[in-house]
Amino acid sequence: MIYLYGASGHAKVVIEIAEQNGHTIGGLIDANPAITALLGYTVSAQLPKDDYASNVFLISIGNNRIRKQIAQEMASVHFEMLAHRQAAISQRATIDEGTVIMAGVSVNSEVSIGRHCIINTNASIDHDCSIADFVHISPNAALAGNVTIGEGTHIGIGACVIQGIKIGKWCTIGAGAVIIRDVPDGATVVGNPGRIIKQKSE
Repeated sequence: MIYLYGASGHAKVVIEIAEQNGHTIGGLIDANPAITALLGYTVSAQLPKDDYASNVFLISIGNNRIRKQIAQEMASVHFEMLAHRQAAISQRATIDEGTVIMAGVSVNSEVSIGRHCIINTNASIDHDCSIADFVHISPNAALAGNVTIGEGTHIGIGACVIQGIKIGKWCTIGAGAVIIRDVPDGATVVGNPGRIIKQKSE
């Protein structure tokens, strides 16, 4: 049985991937007590009382920092990896626990994807890319080969990253940005070519 932590719009997509993969969904957990159901499943403000050893969890929340916080708080449970059947994933790619791969995604040879990442609809990740924990690659974003993405970074919808680029930790890459230079930790980058508009330290 799988339990999902988070009951907003992102969770709807995760629910359907879990159903498609034959999981029995035991319910959802959400800190907002006003949310009591989602797509016919019960939503509770508390973790289930079931035997955790017999169940798996997935954090169905889009915010990278919140996903990291919850993952740390739930360190004793087992997290599942979910991938949509219409994703094309190389047999030589490695994908860690808690990550969800949406429909239409391409993950090519020797790609490494960390824990609790979101690889969203129709994103493309080419050979030898390395994606750290808690990253979100938005719909239709494209990473060329040998790109490195640091922990917690958000790649916006439709952004493009050329080959060999290194993007640091907790960066924000704006929608449609074209990244042709390395990006330091904490930077927000927009435009074509991408330019840093602000930077904050972790």
